[in-house]
Amino acid sequence: MTILDTFKSRIQAAERILITTHEYPDADGIGSEISLCLALREFGKNAWCVNEETLLERYQYLDPDNCVVGLQDFQKQHSSFKPDLVIVVDTNTHARVGKELSQYIDEGKFKVLYIDHHPCRGRDLSNHCIDVTAAATGQMVGEMIEYLGVQFTKKIALPIYTAIIIDTSSFRYPTVSASTHRLVAKLMATGINPPEAYNGIYGTKRVHHMHLLGRILDTAATNSDESIAWMLLRKADIDKFAGDVEDTHAFINNLLVLNNIKVAIMFRDDGPVIKMSLRSSGDYDVGTIALALGGGGHSHSAATMIKKEPGETAEQVISKTVKKVEEILKKLEAA
Repeated sequence: MTILDTFKSRIQAAERILITTHEYPDADGIGSEISLCLALREFGKNAWCVNEETLLERYQYLDPDNCVVGLQDFQKQHSSFKPDLVIVVDTNTHARVGKELSQYIDEGKFKVLYIDHHPCRGRDLSNHCIDVTAAATGQMVGEMIEYLGVQFTKKIALPIYTAIIIDTSSFRYPTVSASTHRLVAKLMATGINPPEAYNGIYGTKRVHHMHLLGRILDTAATNSDESIAWMLLRKADIDKFAGDVEDTHAFINNLLVLNNIKVAIMFRDDGPVIKMSLRSSGDYDVGTIALALGGGGHSHSAATMIKKEPGETAEQVISKTVKKVEEILKKLEAA
């Protein structure tokens, strides 16, 4: 049975469907869940998107029908709704959807279906929809909607298109394929305007955004052979320049243009912990590097968290972490 067959059979067996994504979602998870919800309603299902928190204002343009509801509001407004199926998109464990929502799923003993393209090492998810070769969860959702026979409308297409842009970093990752672009062509045929869609998610910027980018680029550094490059993003700088963490996710891509680069890293100093984002052009598996450091992700995009020792500075964390990355990289190259 293919992933598409698994999806269709599980949808056909359910009438009331709750869709969610990981906690603190970005536009790939949000876009995927909204489009899927709208398509399932067209397919005749009673479907809702329920997240741990309400939808941030910056994403509300993707949800004109108000499909996405925060858990507490949903329980007040739809207390009698008991899902036959919970669909979790863009992650493959419901522990990541948020503490309260995860507890809601566990206590209700609801059936769960994961739709995701992240690795799920050491777990049997054969009855779910996991495809680590897919460029984006949005692409998977788009193909599933087609498999149901639901026609793309602009309202359904825009969130998926946005999800794919975000998940592929504007089509730059090696998992982007001809099938990705064929789906995108169908989405665009509904009337999507690429500049408007791009500006909708990334937004037009104020001058302080450029100042923040300049401050962060000024911290860029490399190791001796320039195979690893990194930058440091401090919370104090985000606050100083009235920035939004969501607007800094793409900063790391500026490192990928460097000569000899194998691994790009953005360290974000959040105080007691440092968020570490890793990128590569696809030739080097940063997912394996992140896994070795307690995180995970794709071969081209991954992340982890590093806890500071008492009295340890961000610079000290970066120094020892880069050395670890060098060691892991050498092992990967020798394998």
